[in-house]
Amino acid sequence: MIPIRDTIRSETYPVVNSVLIAANVVIFLVTLSQGRADHTQFVYTYGLVPARYSLPQMAAYFSSFQQAVAFITFMFLHGGLLHLLGNMWSLYIFGDNVEDHLGHFRYLAFYLLCGILSGLSHLVLNWHSQIPTIGASGAIAGVMGAYAVLYPKAKVLTLVPIFFFIQFVELPAFIFLGIWFLFQFLSATGSSAQSAGIAWWAHIGGFIFGIGLLKVIELLPQFGADRKIRDLTHKHSTPRLQVIRPAQVGSDSNSYGVIDISQREALTGAHKLVNITQGMKRRTFMLNIPAGVSEGSKLRLRGMGNQTPAGVRGDLFLKVRIKD
Repeated sequence: MIPIRDTIRSETYPVVNSVLIAANVVIFLVTLSQGRADHTQFVYTYGLVPARYSLPQMAAYFSSFQQAVAFITFMFLHGGLLHLLGNMWSLYIFGDNVEDHLGHFRYLAFYLLCGILSGLSHLVLNWHSQIPTIGASGAIAGVMGAYAVLYPKAKVLTLVPIFFFIQFVELPAFIFLGIWFLFQFLSATGSSAQSAGIAWWAHIGGFIFGIGLLKVIELLPQFGADRKIRDLTHKHSTPRLQVIRPAQVGSDSNSYGVIDISQREALTGAHKLVNITQGMKRRTFMLNIPAGVSEGSKLRLRGMGNQTPAGVRGDLFLKVRIKD
């Protein structure tokens, strides 16, 4: 299952989330620029290696600073392009809403603490492992745990490959994340420690710690600077991809739905990627919203309504709803 987007709109631009994604990408490029020997040394120095803390003869090769900073730096290293892309996409999907809820500074503290605690859980359960643990998966798992608590009924548009067919399915967040967590647990219990280089228990630990840390972080007061940044980062647009479930009135062949746009988009016009869901049928297309529309305006999409027994297909009318 690949998440495409969720249906919860964040009210502010995810500044911290974007910086975290950019930092991961930059550090990945830095690691690629090194030779093989330097790369291995770099990963062993800044990755999280449990044996560095359990074996004195190995710990002697690292300074106290290196031992401490590895609990943060390990979550910014990735073993390959797919590893990086998978993590950053999940962070992009779920991180913005958690940042929107907590505020920028509290979200940064939450993210780093989830990563540190996920590393500690891996360290305890793999005490003598000499394999470096790297990646943002543990911290992102914490973000996903918080999302499951904050938005359990949100819908996650999910790409599900079924044999040779690709199907888009909307799943409630608690189901999507529940399936994800179950997969992590089954993978952790059914494989040897860090099988295939994947720290499954770090994912599980991050998810659980994320749920617990959410309530703790929420108790912390927001800084005045955070409130000012929230004002500066307030969004003036609506999601580019919107899911619409048209309704039908009686035997009318036409169907009716709602499209959300912002005040700025109402003035200037906009392009939205629209996913029309009608029973088991789903259609995705680009919708052009003309400039100058007002609240309650109706956009007519010919031939996209319901089909009558006589074979006549009605139109789809989308009512414009302006949200600030």
